[in-house]
Amino acid sequence: MNNVLHSDSATDLSRLLVELGEEARAFRFAAAPNPCVGAVVLDSSGEELGRGFHRRWGAKHAEISAMAAAEAAGHPKERWHTLVVTLEPCSTAGKTGACTDAILAAGFSRLVVGCLDPSPEHRGRGLQLLDEHGLDVQFQPTGPPLEEVAPHFLRWIDYERLRRPRPWMIAKWAQTRSGHLTPPAEIGDGRWISGPDALAEVHQLRAGVDAILTGVGTVKADDPRLTVRGVPGATKAPMRIVLDTELSTPPDARLFEEPEAGALGGPVVLLCRAGANAKRHRDLLEAGARIHGLRPDAEGHVALREALAWMWRFDIRRAMLESGPTLIQALFEAGFVDQLRIYTGDVSGGEGDTLGPLIGRLRLDQRLEREVGPDAVLEGFPQPILL
Repeated sequence: MNNVLHSDSATDLSRLLVELGEEARAFRFAAAPNPCVGAVVLDSSGEELGRGFHRRWGAKHAEISAMAAAEAAGHPKERWHTLVVTLEPCSTAGKTGACTDAILAAGFSRLVVGCLDPSPEHRGRGLQLLDEHGLDVQFQPTGPPLEEVAPHFLRWIDYERLRRPRPWMIAKWAQTRSGHLTPPAEIGDGRWISGPDALAEVHQLRAGVDAILTGVGTVKADDPRLTVRGVPGATKAPMRIVLDTELSTPPDARLFEEPEAGALGGPVVLLCRAGANAKRHRDLLEAGARIHGLRPDAEGHVALREALAWMWRFDIRRAMLESGPTLIQALFEAGFVDQLRIYTGDVSGGEGDTLGPLIGRLRLDQRLEREVGPDAVLEGFPQPILL
Protein backbone atom coordinates (compact mmCIF):
# COMPACT_ATOMS: atom_id res chain seq x y z
CA MET A 1 0.00 0.00 0.00
CA ASN A 2 1.23 3.50 -0.72
CA ASN A 3 -1.69 5.65 0.44
CA VAL A 4 -0.28 8.57 2.41
CA LEU A 5 -2.02 11.32 4.30
CA HIS A 6 -0.83 14.63 2.89
CA SER A 7 -0.64 15.95 6.42
CA ASP A 8 -1.50 14.84 9.92
CA SER A 9 -4.37 17.30 10.05
CA ALA A 10 -7.81 16.71 11.49
CA THR A 11 -9.19 17.21 7.98
CA ASP A 12 -7.15 14.33 6.54
CA LEU A 13 -8.07 12.05 9.43
CA SER A 14 -11.73 12.97 9.04
CA ARG A 15 -11.60 12.14 5.35
CA LEU A 16 -10.01 8.78 6.16
CA LEU A 17 -12.69 7.98 8.76
CA VAL A 18 -15.45 8.80 6.26
CA GLU A 19 -13.82 6.55 3.67
CA LEU A 20 -13.44 3.68 6.13
CA GLY A 21 -17.04 4.01 7.29
CA GLU A 22 -18.39 3.87 3.75
CA GLU A 23 -16.26 0.86 2.85
CA ALA A 24 -17.28 -0.94 6.02
CA ARG A 25 -20.97 -0.71 5.05
CA ALA A 26 -20.37 -3.38 2.40
CA PHE A 27 -20.15 -5.97 5.19
CA ARG A 28 -23.24 -4.86 7.13
CA PHE A 29 -25.36 -7.95 6.45
CA ALA A 30 -22.58 -10.47 7.07
CA ALA A 31 -21.46 -8.76 10.29
CA ALA A 32 -24.89 -8.00 11.79
CA PRO A 33 -25.83 -7.65 14.56
CA ASN A 34 -22.29 -6.39 15.06
CA PRO A 35 -21.56 -2.92 13.68
CA CYS A 36 -19.76 -2.09 10.43
CA VAL A 37 -16.21 -1.08 11.40
CA GLY A 38 -13.08 -0.16 9.44
CA ALA A 39 -9.50 0.41 10.61
CA VAL A 40 -6.14 1.49 9.18
CA VAL A 41 -2.57 1.16 10.45
CA LEU A 42 -0.37 4.22 9.70
CA ASP A 43 3.31 4.86 10.23
CA SER A 44 4.62 8.07 11.79
CA SER A 45 4.67 9.84 8.40
CA GLY A 46 1.03 8.97 7.65
CA GLU A 47 1.71 6.16 5.19
CA GLU A 48 -0.97 3.47 5.19
CA LEU A 49 0.45 0.07 6.10
CA GLY A 50 -2.67 -2.05 6.38
CA ARG A 51 -6.44 -1.71 6.15
CA GLY A 52 -9.07 -4.03 7.58
CA PHE A 53 -12.77 -4.46 8.26
CA HIS A 54 -15.08 -6.53 10.41
CA ARG A 55 -16.28 -8.72 7.57
CA ARG A 56 -18.64 -11.20 9.22
CA TRP A 57 -20.17 -12.21 12.53
CA GLY A 58 -17.64 -14.02 14.71
CA ALA A 59 -14.66 -13.10 12.49
CA LYS A 60 -11.74 -10.80 13.27
CA HIS A 61 -12.59 -7.27 14.26
CA ALA A 62 -11.44 -4.46 12.00
CA GLU A 63 -8.47 -3.54 14.19
CA ILE A 64 -7.13 -7.10 14.13
CA SER A 65 -7.70 -7.36 10.36
CA ALA A 66 -5.81 -4.10 9.75
CA MET A 67 -2.86 -5.31 11.81
CA ALA A 68 -2.89 -8.65 9.98
CA ALA A 69 -2.87 -6.78 6.64
CA ALA A 70 0.10 -4.66 7.73
CA GLU A 71 1.99 -7.74 8.84
CA ALA A 72 1.15 -9.62 5.63
CA ALA A 73 2.48 -6.65 3.61
CA GLY A 74 5.83 -7.02 5.37
CA HIS A 75 5.66 -3.93 7.57
CA PRO A 76 7.32 -4.63 10.94
CA LYS A 77 5.59 -3.56 14.13
CA GLU A 78 8.31 -1.00 14.74
CA ARG A 79 6.66 1.07 11.98
CA TRP A 80 3.15 0.81 13.42
CA HIS A 81 2.56 4.23 14.89
CA THR A 82 -1.15 5.14 14.58
CA LEU A 83 -4.29 3.06 14.47
CA VAL A 84 -7.33 4.79 12.98
CA VAL A 85 -10.65 3.04 13.65
CA THR A 86 -14.23 4.12 13.00
CA LEU A 87 -15.58 2.76 16.30
CA GLU A 88 -14.11 2.54 19.79
CA PRO A 89 -12.15 -0.74 20.20
CA CYS A 90 -13.84 -3.37 22.33
CA SER A 91 -12.42 -3.92 25.78
CA THR A 92 -14.09 -7.24 26.62
CA ALA A 93 -13.66 -10.71 25.15
CA GLY A 94 -16.57 -12.31 23.30
CA LYS A 95 -16.38 -14.43 20.14
CA THR A 96 -12.96 -12.79 19.71
CA GLY A 97 -10.44 -11.41 22.20
CA ALA A 98 -10.52 -7.82 23.42
CA CYS A 99 -9.11 -5.49 20.75
CA THR A 100 -7.63 -3.22 23.42
CA ASP A 101 -5.32 -6.07 24.45
CA ALA A 102 -4.14 -6.54 20.86
CA ILE A 103 -3.58 -2.80 20.41
CA LEU A 104 -1.45 -2.61 23.53
CA ALA A 105 0.55 -5.68 22.53
CA ALA A 106 1.25 -4.17 19.09
CA GLY A 107 2.93 -1.12 20.62
CA PHE A 108 0.97 1.69 18.93
CA SER A 109 1.71 5.25 20.00
CA ARG A 110 -1.58 6.77 18.96
CA LEU A 111 -5.22 5.81 18.48
CA VAL A 112 -7.72 7.88 16.49
CA VAL A 113 -11.38 6.91 16.98
CA GLY A 114 -14.36 8.21 15.05
CA CYS A 115 -17.20 7.09 17.32
CA LEU A 116 -17.75 5.87 20.87
CA ASP A 117 -19.24 2.41 21.24
CA PRO A 118 -22.75 3.13 22.55
CA SER A 119 -23.20 -0.27 24.18
CA PRO A 120 -23.30 0.03 27.99
CA GLU A 121 -20.46 -2.43 28.57
CA HIS A 122 -18.03 -0.57 26.31
CA ARG A 123 -18.87 3.12 26.09
CA GLY A 124 -15.61 4.98 26.71
CA ARG A 125 -14.03 2.10 28.60
CA GLY A 126 -11.66 1.10 25.80
CA LEU A 127 -10.44 4.65 25.26
CA GLN A 128 -9.86 5.14 28.97
CA LEU A 129 -7.93 1.88 29.25
CA LEU A 130 -5.66 2.74 26.32
CA ASP A 131 -5.12 6.27 27.61
CA GLU A 132 -4.11 4.90 31.00
CA HIS A 133 -1.50 2.73 29.26
CA GLY A 134 0.14 5.71 27.60
CA LEU A 135 -1.43 5.88 24.14
CA ASP A 136 -2.23 9.27 22.67
CA VAL A 137 -5.99 8.74 22.29
CA GLN A 138 -7.83 11.12 19.98
CA PHE A 139 -11.60 11.10 19.64
CA GLN A 140 -12.60 12.60 16.30
CA PRO A 141 -16.35 12.23 15.71
CA THR A 142 -16.34 13.32 12.09
CA GLY A 143 -16.94 10.06 10.26
CA PRO A 144 -20.39 8.72 9.30
CA PRO A 145 -22.57 8.32 12.43
CA LEU A 146 -23.72 4.87 13.47
CA GLU A 147 -27.28 5.92 12.60
CA GLU A 148 -26.16 5.93 8.96
CA VAL A 149 -23.73 3.02 8.68
CA ALA A 150 -25.06 0.63 11.33
CA PRO A 151 -28.61 1.41 12.50
CA HIS A 152 -29.06 -2.32 13.06
CA PHE A 153 -26.43 -2.26 15.81
CA LEU A 154 -28.31 0.47 17.67
CA ARG A 155 -31.39 -1.77 17.66
CA TRP A 156 -29.31 -4.69 18.93
CA ILE A 157 -28.22 -2.70 22.00
CA ASP A 158 -31.53 -0.91 22.55
CA TYR A 159 -32.63 -0.85 26.20
CA GLU A 160 -35.75 -2.94 25.60
CA ARG A 161 -33.71 -5.49 23.67
CA LEU A 162 -31.19 -5.71 26.50
CA ARG A 163 -33.99 -6.00 29.05
CA ARG A 164 -35.70 -8.86 27.22
CA PRO A 165 -32.91 -10.40 25.10
CA ARG A 166 -33.56 -12.60 22.11
CA PRO A 167 -31.41 -13.83 19.21
CA TRP A 168 -30.77 -11.77 16.11
CA MET A 169 -33.18 -13.33 13.61
CA ILE A 170 -32.44 -13.47 9.87
CA ALA A 171 -35.47 -14.42 7.78
CA LYS A 172 -34.57 -16.09 4.49
CA TRP A 173 -36.86 -17.45 1.86
CA ALA A 174 -37.10 -18.11 -1.87
CA GLN A 175 -40.22 -17.00 -3.69
CA THR A 176 -41.78 -16.72 -7.11
CA ARG A 177 -42.55 -13.33 -8.63
CA SER A 178 -45.98 -13.44 -7.01
CA GLY A 179 -44.54 -14.07 -3.54
CA HIS A 180 -45.37 -17.78 -3.36
CA LEU A 181 -42.89 -19.96 -1.45
CA THR A 182 -44.01 -23.09 -3.31
CA PRO A 183 -43.66 -23.02 -7.11
CA PRO A 184 -46.15 -24.53 -9.57
CA ALA A 185 -45.99 -28.32 -9.57
CA GLU A 186 -44.23 -28.44 -12.94
CA ILE A 187 -41.36 -26.18 -11.77
CA GLY A 188 -38.41 -27.59 -9.83
CA ASP A 189 -40.32 -30.72 -8.85
CA GLY A 190 -42.81 -28.39 -7.15
CA ARG A 191 -40.13 -27.49 -4.63
CA TRP A 192 -37.15 -25.54 -6.00
CA ILE A 193 -37.45 -21.90 -7.00
CA SER A 194 -33.94 -20.45 -6.89
CA GLY A 195 -30.82 -21.64 -8.68
CA PRO A 196 -27.57 -23.30 -7.52
CA ASP A 197 -25.75 -20.00 -6.93
CA ALA A 198 -28.46 -18.87 -4.54
CA LEU A 199 -28.40 -22.25 -2.80
CA ALA A 200 -24.64 -21.93 -2.28
CA GLU A 201 -25.22 -18.52 -0.64
CA VAL A 202 -27.83 -20.02 1.67
CA HIS A 203 -25.35 -22.60 2.91
CA GLN A 204 -22.83 -19.84 3.56
CA LEU A 205 -25.49 -18.05 5.60
CA ARG A 206 -26.30 -21.22 7.54
CA ALA A 207 -22.62 -21.63 8.37
CA GLY A 208 -22.66 -18.20 10.04
CA VAL A 209 -25.51 -18.70 12.52
CA ASP A 210 -25.91 -20.48 15.83
CA ALA A 211 -29.27 -22.04 14.95
CA ILE A 212 -31.77 -22.59 12.14
CA LEU A 213 -35.41 -22.15 13.14
CA THR A 214 -38.35 -23.71 11.29
CA GLY A 215 -41.90 -24.87 11.92
CA VAL A 216 -43.31 -28.37 11.99
CA GLY A 217 -45.39 -27.58 8.90
CA THR A 218 -42.22 -27.07 6.88
CA VAL A 219 -40.75 -30.31 8.23
CA LYS A 220 -43.84 -32.24 7.13
CA ALA A 221 -44.17 -30.55 3.75
CA ASP A 222 -40.53 -30.34 2.63
CA ASP A 223 -38.68 -32.84 4.86
CA PRO A 224 -35.57 -30.61 4.95
CA ARG A 225 -32.20 -31.58 6.40
CA LEU A 226 -31.18 -28.01 7.36
CA THR A 227 -27.51 -28.96 7.19
CA VAL A 228 -24.52 -26.91 6.04
CA ARG A 229 -23.14 -28.30 2.80
CA GLY A 230 -20.45 -27.27 0.35
CA VAL A 231 -18.85 -24.57 2.52
CA PRO A 232 -15.05 -25.07 2.59
CA GLY A 233 -13.61 -24.52 6.03
CA ALA A 234 -16.97 -24.53 7.80
CA THR A 235 -16.73 -26.09 11.25
CA LYS A 236 -19.90 -24.88 12.92
CA ALA A 237 -23.00 -27.08 12.95
CA PRO A 238 -25.98 -24.84 13.77
CA MET A 239 -28.64 -26.21 16.07
CA ARG A 240 -31.80 -27.18 14.17
CA ILE A 241 -34.88 -25.99 16.04
CA VAL A 242 -38.47 -26.92 15.18
CA LEU A 243 -41.49 -25.16 16.68
CA ASP A 244 -43.77 -28.17 17.14
CA THR A 245 -46.59 -27.49 19.59
CA GLU A 246 -48.04 -31.04 19.66
CA LEU A 247 -44.90 -33.03 18.78
CA SER A 248 -46.16 -34.04 15.34
CA THR A 249 -42.70 -34.16 13.73
CA PRO A 250 -42.35 -37.57 11.97
CA PRO A 251 -39.72 -39.72 13.73
CA ASP A 252 -38.39 -40.73 10.31
CA ALA A 253 -37.84 -37.14 9.17
CA ARG A 254 -34.54 -36.50 7.40
CA LEU A 255 -33.58 -34.12 10.22
CA PHE A 256 -32.73 -37.20 12.29
CA GLU A 257 -30.47 -38.81 9.68
CA GLU A 258 -26.70 -38.63 10.02
CA PRO A 259 -25.39 -35.76 7.86
CA GLU A 260 -23.78 -36.95 4.66
CA ALA A 261 -20.00 -36.78 4.23
CA GLY A 262 -18.78 -33.20 4.35
CA ALA A 263 -22.07 -31.83 5.73
CA LEU A 264 -22.65 -30.31 9.16
CA GLY A 265 -25.85 -30.79 11.13
CA GLY A 266 -26.33 -29.70 14.72
CA PRO A 267 -28.65 -31.15 17.36
CA VAL A 268 -32.35 -31.34 16.48
CA VAL A 269 -34.43 -29.57 19.13
CA LEU A 270 -38.22 -29.64 19.25
CA LEU A 271 -39.91 -26.84 21.19
CA CYS A 272 -43.40 -27.98 22.14
CA ARG A 273 -46.26 -27.16 24.48
CA ALA A 274 -45.45 -28.32 27.98
CA GLY A 275 -47.19 -31.65 28.57
CA ALA A 276 -47.55 -32.57 24.89
CA ASN A 277 -48.32 -36.16 23.83
CA ALA A 278 -46.24 -38.56 25.96
CA LYS A 279 -45.99 -41.36 23.37
CA ARG A 280 -44.82 -38.99 20.63
CA HIS A 281 -42.37 -37.58 23.14
CA ARG A 282 -40.84 -41.03 23.67
CA ASP A 283 -40.78 -41.87 19.94
CA LEU A 284 -39.05 -38.61 19.05
CA LEU A 285 -36.50 -39.00 21.82
CA GLU A 286 -35.66 -42.41 20.38
CA ALA A 287 -35.32 -40.83 16.93
CA GLY A 288 -32.67 -38.48 18.33
CA ALA A 289 -34.60 -35.32 19.15
CA ARG A 290 -34.04 -33.09 22.14
CA ILE A 291 -37.40 -31.90 23.44
CA HIS A 292 -38.26 -28.90 25.57
CA GLY A 293 -41.75 -27.98 26.72
CA LEU A 294 -42.63 -24.30 26.85
CA ARG A 295 -45.58 -22.19 27.91
CA PRO A 296 -48.19 -21.80 25.18
CA ASP A 297 -49.72 -18.57 23.92
CA ALA A 298 -53.41 -17.66 24.04
CA GLU A 299 -54.14 -19.89 21.03
CA GLY A 300 -52.36 -22.87 22.57
CA HIS A 301 -49.29 -22.74 20.31
CA VAL A 302 -45.71 -22.48 21.50
CA ALA A 303 -45.33 -18.80 22.42
CA LEU A 304 -42.82 -17.12 20.12
CA ARG A 305 -41.41 -14.95 22.89
CA GLU A 306 -40.89 -18.05 25.06
CA ALA A 307 -39.16 -19.87 22.19
CA LEU A 308 -36.76 -17.00 21.52
CA ALA A 309 -36.04 -16.58 25.23
CA TRP A 310 -35.20 -20.29 25.39
CA MET A 311 -32.85 -19.91 22.45
CA TRP A 312 -31.07 -17.02 24.16
CA ARG A 313 -30.63 -19.05 27.36
CA PHE A 314 -28.87 -21.69 25.28
CA ASP A 315 -26.35 -19.16 23.91
CA ILE A 316 -28.00 -18.70 20.52
CA ARG A 317 -27.19 -15.14 19.48
CA ARG A 318 -27.62 -15.22 15.70
CA ALA A 319 -30.30 -17.40 14.15
CA MET A 320 -31.79 -18.03 10.73
CA LEU A 321 -35.48 -18.50 9.98
CA GLU A 322 -36.23 -20.99 7.20
CA SER A 323 -39.93 -21.77 7.26
CA GLY A 324 -43.27 -21.44 5.54
CA PRO A 325 -45.38 -18.29 5.27
CA THR A 326 -47.37 -18.80 8.49
CA LEU A 327 -44.38 -18.72 10.83
CA ILE A 328 -42.64 -16.01 8.79
CA GLN A 329 -45.72 -13.80 9.02
CA ALA A 330 -46.09 -14.43 12.76
CA LEU A 331 -42.49 -13.50 13.53
CA PHE A 332 -42.69 -10.37 11.40
CA GLU A 333 -45.90 -9.22 13.04
CA ALA A 334 -44.42 -9.84 16.50
CA GLY A 335 -41.42 -7.67 15.58
CA PHE A 336 -38.97 -10.56 15.96
CA VAL A 337 -37.32 -10.42 12.51
CA ASP A 338 -34.16 -8.31 12.46
CA GLN A 339 -32.71 -9.00 9.03
CA LEU A 340 -34.11 -10.15 5.73
CA ARG A 341 -32.88 -11.96 2.63
CA ILE A 342 -35.36 -12.84 -0.13
CA TYR A 343 -34.48 -14.74 -3.31
CA THR A 344 -36.97 -14.19 -6.14
CA GLY A 345 -36.67 -16.76 -8.89
CA ASP A 346 -37.56 -16.48 -12.55
CA VAL A 347 -40.88 -18.21 -11.88
CA SER A 348 -44.48 -16.99 -11.94
CA GLY A 349 -47.42 -18.24 -9.88
CA GLY A 350 -47.23 -20.91 -7.23
CA GLU A 351 -49.09 -22.91 -4.62
CA GLY A 352 -50.44 -21.94 -1.21
CA ASP A 353 -50.32 -18.58 0.53
CA THR A 354 -48.35 -15.67 -0.87
CA LEU A 355 -46.16 -13.28 1.10
CA GLY A 356 -46.81 -10.52 -1.43
CA PRO A 357 -48.99 -8.46 0.97
CA LEU A 358 -46.36 -8.72 3.72
CA ILE A 359 -43.58 -7.61 1.39
CA GLY A 360 -45.68 -4.69 0.28
CA ARG A 361 -45.83 -3.41 3.88
CA LEU A 362 -42.13 -3.81 4.61
CA ARG A 363 -39.91 -0.81 5.25
CA LEU A 364 -36.21 -1.66 5.09
CA ASP A 365 -33.14 0.12 6.39
CA GLN A 366 -29.90 -0.28 4.44
CA ARG A 367 -31.84 -1.85 1.57
CA LEU A 368 -29.78 -3.71 -1.02
CA GLU A 369 -30.98 -5.19 -4.30
CA ARG A 370 -28.63 -7.45 -6.25
CA GLU A 371 -28.57 -10.53 -8.45
CA VAL A 372 -27.08 -13.98 -8.02
CA GLY A 373 -27.27 -16.21 -11.07
CA PRO A 374 -30.80 -15.92 -12.49
CA ASP A 375 -32.30 -14.84 -9.15
CA ALA A 376 -32.99 -11.38 -7.72
CA VAL A 377 -31.96 -10.84 -4.08
CA LEU A 378 -33.38 -8.31 -1.64
CA GLU A 379 -31.66 -7.66 1.69
CA GLY A 380 -32.30 -5.19 4.47
CA PHE A 381 -33.09 -4.57 8.12
CA PRO A 382 -36.87 -4.42 8.60
CA GLN A 383 -38.51 -1.66 10.56
CA PRO A 384 -41.67 -2.61 12.48
CA ILE A 385 -44.34 -3.42 9.91
CA LEU A 386 -47.62 -1.54 9.68
CA LEU A 387 -50.43 -3.86 10.79
